[in-house]
Amino acid sequence: MKKPINRHVNAHFIRGAFYVLLLLAVCLIPFALAQRTVSKRTLTFAERVAYQRAIEEVCWRHRIWPNENPDSKPLLDAVMTQAQLEKKVADYLRSSQALQDYWQRPITAKQLQAEMDRMAKHSKQPEVLREIFAALGYDSFVIAECLARPALADRLLRNWYCHDERIHGELKNRAEADLLAHPAVEQMKQTSGKYSEIELARSDSPGEKATRDSAHTVKLKSFEWGQTMHKLAATFHHRGAASQISDAVPIGVLSPLQEEETSYYATAVIAKSDDHLKLGTITWHKEPLESWLARAEKQPAMTVAAGASYSLPKISDMADSCIDDTWTALPGPPDGRIEHTAVWTGSEMIVWGGNGDQNTGGKYNPSTDSWIPTGNTNAPSPRGYHTAIWTGTEMIVWGGYDGSNGSNDLNTGGRYNPGTDSWTATSTSNAPAVRAVHTAVWTGSHMIVWGGSSTSGYLNTGGRYNPDTDSWTATSATNAPAGRIEHRAVWTGSEMIVWGGYFYDGNQHYLNTGGRYNPDTDSWTATNTANAPSSRTWHTAVWTGNEMIVWGGSDSFPNGFLNSGGRYNPGTDSWVATNSADAPEPRALHTAVWTGSNEMIVWGGSVVGSETNSGARYNPSTDSWISTSPSNAPIARNQHTAVWTGSEMLVWGGADNQSYPYSDDGGRYDPATDSWAPISSGNTPAARLEHTAVWTGTEMIVWGGRVRYTSYSNTGGRYIPSIDDWLATSTTDAPSGRNLHTAIWTGAEMIVWGGNEFGFPLNTGARNNTQSAPSTPTPTPTPPIPATGGRYDPGTDTWRATSTTNAPNVRENHTAVWTGTEMIVWGGSWTDMYNHRFLFNSGGQYDPISDSWSGTGGSGVPDPRDSHSAVWTGTEMIVWGGDNGFGFVNTGGRYNPLTGIWTSTSLTNVPTGRHEHTAVWTESEMIVWGGGYDNTGGRYNPNSDTWTATSTTGAPTGRLGHTAVWTGSEMIIWGGIYGSELNTGGRYNPGTDSWTATSLTGEPAARSLHTAIWSGNEMIVWGGQFVGGFSLTHTGARYCAQFGAPSPTPTATATATATASVTPTATQTATPCAGRCAPTPRLRPTPPPRP
Repeated sequence: MKKPINRHVNAHFIRGAFYVLLLLAVCLIPFALAQRTVSKRTLTFAERVAYQRAIEEVCWRHRIWPNENPDSKPLLDAVMTQAQLEKKVADYLRSSQALQDYWQRPITAKQLQAEMDRMAKHSKQPEVLREIFAALGYDSFVIAECLARPALADRLLRNWYCHDERIHGELKNRAEADLLAHPAVEQMKQTSGKYSEIELARSDSPGEKATRDSAHTVKLKSFEWGQTMHKLAATFHHRGAASQISDAVPIGVLSPLQEEETSYYATAVIAKSDDHLKLGTITWHKEPLESWLARAEKQPAMTVAAGASYSLPKISDMADSCIDDTWTALPGPPDGRIEHTAVWTGSEMIVWGGNGDQNTGGKYNPSTDSWIPTGNTNAPSPRGYHTAIWTGTEMIVWGGYDGSNGSNDLNTGGRYNPGTDSWTATSTSNAPAVRAVHTAVWTGSHMIVWGGSSTSGYLNTGGRYNPDTDSWTATSATNAPAGRIEHRAVWTGSEMIVWGGYFYDGNQHYLNTGGRYNPDTDSWTATNTANAPSSRTWHTAVWTGNEMIVWGGSDSFPNGFLNSGGRYNPGTDSWVATNSADAPEPRALHTAVWTGSNEMIVWGGSVVGSETNSGARYNPSTDSWISTSPSNAPIARNQHTAVWTGSEMLVWGGADNQSYPYSDDGGRYDPATDSWAPISSGNTPAARLEHTAVWTGTEMIVWGGRVRYTSYSNTGGRYIPSIDDWLATSTTDAPSGRNLHTAIWTGAEMIVWGGNEFGFPLNTGARNNTQSAPSTPTPTPTPPIPATGGRYDPGTDTWRATSTTNAPNVRENHTAVWTGTEMIVWGGSWTDMYNHRFLFNSGGQYDPISDSWSGTGGSGVPDPRDSHSAVWTGTEMIVWGGDNGFGFVNTGGRYNPLTGIWTSTSLTNVPTGRHEHTAVWTESEMIVWGGGYDNTGGRYNPNSDTWTATSTTGAPTGRLGHTAVWTGSEMIIWGGIYGSELNTGGRYNPGTDSWTATSLTGEPAARSLHTAIWSGNEMIVWGGQFVGGFSLTHTGARYCAQFGAPSPTPTATATATATASVTPTATQTATPCAGRCAPTPRLRPTPPPRP
């Protein structure tokens, strides 16, 4: 029964008593640090609100109040009301209660302890976290309930909510009924969903605009085009050779209904040629969590974890370090992949490597439903088709092939300690020959690797590795099975059994032979072939404690999938066939785990014609099968991984028809309840490009952008370094989804404005007019409605709309700056439904206090343009460069909002014309760089109206779609595209006119159209596009750029009293970027064709 909340408590008494308690707590800190809180304490609603205020005081103290703002920073009470504090508490209590009421998953004390430990160990702003701990009296119970619970409840609830068919099933049924009732492409706009279009064009011309042709055509390189076609073919369930892919993308056919976290959608190809695609998409948006939760849990319950017993975690000293020129990945799941490995440590699943070009990974903790990236320092080189085993303290990866630079087989490896997040290389002395697609088992003291292939052939050799001595001993080849790949191996407790697989000697050989290897005697014994399963590869094998069970696989391509298997008893050297009655559909490239409770669970894989998300549990005692539930199961896939946790099977990664991008999601299967739950993305925003990002001093807020090429998002996320976690931004009252908009930070709010929605700027109507000449700023035809925007308060997680009265016309690819009192937007373009593009040389000044607009008119206004840059100097806005519809310009202007006067920028020594470049303000100069494949730039001094060229010595390669931030002494540019996406960058020092390259160790995947912000000592990049096509990323990284000694950590303050402070101005970032290059094809002895 839910307890009613008493809202008639004397607030002043509560607050005064609270501060007295905090002072007492400070006196008892030494005792508190040593104790473990064991009690049946509860917290009243008023107490929770008081503690929430203490947390908000710390956050507000660290929020940036821009130097341009004329007024001093107000106290917290001026920006956050008591009612808003109460709502924040009520919301996290509702979330906790919903987990219990709707999913029977109450948050436990163990989970809260794990969440506190995660925050303390991985904080990237430890000085802020220490202040929060101090504000909560260093009380582990209060920290668990008032800091850990809100973050954990939000993460868990969003994950369970997003794919639950009990909640979204009605919408799914409506969407499917819509598709049945409107099967023709011409009827797409008649459905209840939202319709959008996009055009894709193949172009390899290096001089052309790489990202956009007309305003709504995306240009792709040939390899990007190929990946996109593969993805579309997979959407229509086609599989086959690359030469058949184009024919497999039908025109005028609606795809099956697809699902993502926030919507259902269906896609159709409206028009197609060898180098051009026009796509239409219908999207049905799911109900936002916030509105569902308000209905489902009207009264928040006063919840505390049962049997609460907490120890106060120590905030890691390692988290304080920011080492110059180093990269650290942001939290969240790794990018999707195949050819990777996964191990279970007892508390975490570690996935690593894959695709032949990855040496990244992630640790997934099912208790907190969170991801932490694996460290890259001293990590093995990128690879796929390697092996990984768990020793009890370390994960050992070995072998594989590195396709990141050619295709090289490897005999190197590394030992990863998840406790210290550190790597140690394995010795290569006496190591087995280079290989990939081999197997490895752990004996309790040694790792045994065997088989595989290299460019020299198929191998029947191997080695035993002792991690205690870091030494190798070769396995005997006497009586060893024939060399092979794609076989399977298990450890029995005394022997390694290998079985099945494939080799090619001009003919394909699928095998049903194997061998038992005894490491004590270094000897092999062949496995009996009498009654053995038929020859196969891509099968699975598990060890039950007394038998090896093999099942499934393929004995030919494309239709030779199997649902047969066998149980092998090494004690009797005999086989017993598995029952085929009720067995799953024949398949290969699936996974299997042994539960320890007399069941093998198989799931996923390739079946005839497609992939599957079906599975089954096999009981060897009864020789019987039971299907796994399809409800809420992950999407169909093959080449994924699976581990057993002791109570759940975790599946992750893989591919649908080997399409790119690969899956970056997974699921948790509980055989006790025959139920699935998704593996969380850790509240990381959906992968996207052309979004915006701002830095507030305590968090990076990303918002909007395209989450598919035909889907415009109004979702976002706040990355909070102090707890190294993401929190979703509310969608209640948020602006409509859009890309190519702008965003600025005012000190209290993020203001987003303008942009493009549903293929046209903010869904405006059509005007069949010709484009005005760029040299004559003739008034542009006015679209039917003004542009919209929104103001987002991260403290209260709330939105309110910007006024549209007197607002500028709808537009995209414009610029925006913050003056301290107003946001000034200028330039940009608008494209009608006939693809006629109109350019602007007008803008507007928005005053958030009065919620009103005024114009930016005046004499001397620059020519119309888009894709230009703009900076604020403290007194003027400087716009420069861009695209005027006929070419790229090198003109600009300085606008003084007090006088309304424009002044042209000098053309003497000016850089060449360009678009999609970047610009930063150094406090005395504007630095522009890059754009249009140039690696040149210039420094503009508005006081003297002069240009000075930036050095090209040591400069990064030319690019566009990159980002730039100003650190206070250097400009850092990173990413972008030049033929393909880039993972390089450079630091430019205007004082010495010199460049220094950014590190290539641990750097994020190459990308363009991402975002970047400067946090005070780090650049944080996130999102964007890699390998073009449909390949978007939700990953990011922090790049440390230290100058001199790091700032000392502030002393923790034990009170919740607000202290107003002025913090440095946030540096605006330039146009986003993202991506990764396509893997290099691997050369090896011919394998069996993959399904």
